[in-house]
Formats: sequence, C-alpha cells, structure tokens
Amino acid sequence: MKAAVLHGNEDIRYEEYPTPEVRPGTVKVRVKAAGICGSDIPRVLNNGAHYYPIVLGHEFSGIVEEIGEGVTKVKVGDTVSGAPLLPCMKCGDCQRGNYSLCKHYGFIGSHDQGSFAEYVVMPEANAIPYDPSIPFEVAAMFEPATVSLHGMYCNDYAGGGDVAIIGGGTIGLFAAQWAHIFGAKRVVVFDLVQERLDLALRLGADEVVNTGDPDFMAKAKALTGGKGYDYVFETAGNPITIQMGFELAANKAHYCCIGTPHKDMTFTPKMWEYMNRKEFKLTGSWMSYSAPFPGKEWELVAHYFATGQLKFDDELIFQRYPLEEADKAFALYKNPAQVKGKVMLLID
Repeated sequence: MKAAVLHGNEDIRYEEYPTPEVRPGTVKVRVKAAGICGSDIPRVLNNGAHYYPIVLGHEFSGIVEEIGEGVTKVKVGDTVSGAPLLPCMKCGDCQRGNYSLCKHYGFIGSHDQGSFAEYVVMPEANAIPYDPSIPFEVAAMFEPATVSLHGMYCNDYAGGGDVAIIGGGTIGLFAAQWAHIFGAKRVVVFDLVQERLDLALRLGADEVVNTGDPDFMAKAKALTGGKGYDYVFETAGNPITIQMGFELAANKAHYCCIGTPHKDMTFTPKMWEYMNRKEFKLTGSWMSYSAPFPGKEWELVAHYFATGQLKFDDELIFQRYPLEEADKAFALYKNPAQVKGKVMLLID
C-alpha cells in the first residue's frame, strides 16, 4: 500500500509500505480521511517520534475492508472511525475503567502503524461504527470531539450555569457545543482570533470575548453579573490562558484543563489565592475513554453528529491535502500562526 512514512525529523515520504494484515479479532479499514493532530506536529518537526520509520495518524475514518475471525461488531462495508488507544486491559487503571491512565498502552499512530496510509488494522473494539450520512472528514474528527466530551465528565459538568471555554480551536469549539447539549445556561468562548470567535457564534456560542481587548476581563465578568463562571474549560494549553481561568472562575467553580502546555508555568501569590479563596475544584483531562471501552464518549459523538446536534462547519478545516502531499501539509506548521483549523489528509 501507499503511506506517508516518517523517516526522520522533517523527513516524511509518500511511498510503498507493507499492508497490515488482519488477525483474529481485528478489523482492516480503508482509510478515507485522516486529520493532523497537534501531537503529530512535534513528532514530524521536532524529533518527537518513538522510532523510525513510522506511519503516524490517529484521527481517521474509512470503510471496513476485511474483518478477522470472531469479529461481530462491524461488517465489511461499514463506515467506521477509529479510537486510537490500545490499553493493556490488565493493569489496575484498566481494571477500573481508567483506560486513558494505562501506563502500558499502545497507540495507533505513535506506537503502532497509524492512519496516514491507505489501510490500518485495529482491534474490533476500536472500530466505531457511524451513520454513513456523516462525511468521512467529519468522522475523522470524532477523536477531538471525544476529547472535549471527556473533559466535561472529568469536570463533573452537570448542565446549568455559566460556562467559559478558553480557546477557540477544534477542542474548544466542540467543548462549547457539548456544554450546550448538556444544558448550559450560557456559553462564552474566549480567543484572540476574531475568525474563530465568529465561528464559535455560528456553532452556537451565546457570547464571545476577544482576549486581545484590553478590557476583556471586565467584559467577561460583566456577562455573569460579576460572579464569574461556574464551569471553566481551558483548551489552549497556554500558561497565560490557564492563569486566565483562575480569574474567570466563580466561587465553588469547576475548572478543567484539557489543553497541554509546552512551556514552564509560574503563578503569582495573587493568582494562586484565586483558587484558595474561591475554593474552586481544579482537574485535568487526558484523552477520551471510559468503561466499557472505548466508552460513552465515542458512542455519543457518533450519535450527536448523526442527529446534527453536534455541528460541523467547513471552517473547522483549514486545508485539505491528498495523502501524497503530507510533507506539504506538515510544512504549514513551520509557521503555526497561519494554521487556523484542522489540516486534513484525504485518500481516494
């Protein structure tokens, strides 16, 4: 088969690669669309791969081409998305259903062959069937949509109240939609880029706040009558926006950090005092899995995309490239400020 194979730093080549074989209990999928995740970028541009050569890619969708012995969940011809985590199923965390916390896991597209290829093979449990009315490129975004939903569960989100979504990227825009689906009183999205804020409004946000405005914090608090936000979700992974959430949070708020920072963080005593005096609960969120594997996150994403309640807008995708131009797609990230949305690789 053809695949985009990473041979070294900034060295990704479209070439022949061994076609994976179906084994008992596994499913072979002909990949139709695969998204580039933020975690793929350092693997390609900053010597971040576990080994070379490797085929990356873990956000994908396609058509079941072949099933192994014993497979009953899907049949040949079904449209499926892929849940990329391969938990060991034996450790204490897996036994408790905390698959995201498994320390002995594999992962499609970083440990195992990924979806930047014509075919990928995965365990039956990892194949997520979905209504074929959902376009392939939308189904390739199931994984980021589940990440947002998992953050809702980690943050004990119960609906009602004012919700702040810090960061208008893919994860943040899905988080804003989940907050509404679960019954938020008001959802406010925060970002520096006005185009992302405009998109947030089209996808259902009640209000948006441009954090480039010198008075943005006063405006943000005024939207809640000065009390702050009952639920805060930080999705940008920036030390500045993480601290911003400390100030936005209301008394007894629930604050979840979904974004992953890549720089050191420091907090002034005043910032830390926000947490102490407000007695808000601070938690993290990692990946998107629950029991029974892969979890309700994946089932609900497939359901709500099919019903149209989870919305897709074409501006969620910044650029589309054929798989053979994967090198050009990754070259965009040498200037990351220009990338405003998902970059998608499409396979005929």
